[in-house]
Amino acid sequence: MTTETLDPVLLQTDFPNLELFASGKVRDVYQIGSDHLLFVATDRISAFDYVLATGIPSKGRVLTQISLFWFDFLKDIVPNHLVTADLSRYPAEVQQYAGQLRGRSMLVQRAEMFPVECVVRGYLSGSGWKEYKATGNVCGIKLPGGLRESDQLPEPIFTPATKATTGHDENISFEQMSRLVDPEDARQLRDLSLATYSKAAAYARQKGIIIADTKFEFGRTAAGITLADEVLTPDSSRFWPADKYSPGMAQQSFDKQYVRDYLEEIRWNKPPPAPALPAEVARRTSEKYVESYRRLTGRELDV
Repeated sequence: MTTETLDPVLLQTDFPNLELFASGKVRDVYQIGSDHLLFVATDRISAFDYVLATGIPSKGRVLTQISLFWFDFLKDIVPNHLVTADLSRYPAEVQQYAGQLRGRSMLVQRAEMFPVECVVRGYLSGSGWKEYKATGNVCGIKLPGGLRESDQLPEPIFTPATKATTGHDENISFEQMSRLVDPEDARQLRDLSLATYSKAAAYARQKGIIIADTKFEFGRTAAGITLADEVLTPDSSRFWPADKYSPGMAQQSFDKQYVRDYLEEIRWNKPPPAPALPAEVARRTSEKYVESYRRLTGRELDV
């Protein structure tokens, strides 16, 4: 499998004529007029809350194009913030950067975002597994005894989290969420999250991928509650190859676990700056991202 050569600009965007609205670990967001934003997914990768010195070729394209696929697939359940990813329909001041934006950007409707991450878990893994081992609960939800790591849950559960500007998001109960947002909005967000996850997970399972858990972000637009940001990507979800699934242990995955494992292997004790990755680790990680896109969509990545 071949992947694109990493262009340094895809680690740090630089569009002098555009107004930077926000810059995250992976995405840079630009203000376009009063009502729209330009989302640009770079090839940056973070692990253990640090952005690494090495990017992952094609990563930003995968995140964007897999989100576009899901926005279309899920539009009958919930409206989304996408306006267009067609460069020819971008405003003139944006089109001059078409070469850098192709395949990794989308113009979206600006939304008033809810201050919570809407997490759905179908399997017991990550922080949910740690909490279950300690308490038998996950985010205030009592689960059956005797579950193993990576076991499928009797039914998907909604486990919201606060949005942290630095460090990790903090898991909270639904009752705590209902104090952060209007209780009726909280109920709608929970129901939309569960319905969206269930439809996507059933589809992905047919394509040989288990979506163990995922997080959604929602905002409010003129259309009402609206699905925003990225959706069901290897960065926002745990994707496991179904043919390798073996409960009772951690699973192989299509995300950045390969990078985390490498950093643990070299015994990085996690002070900044984060280390660079060997070319082979970056290449293997890129292949995992691209393969997740290919399996889910049946398409080749647009590069």
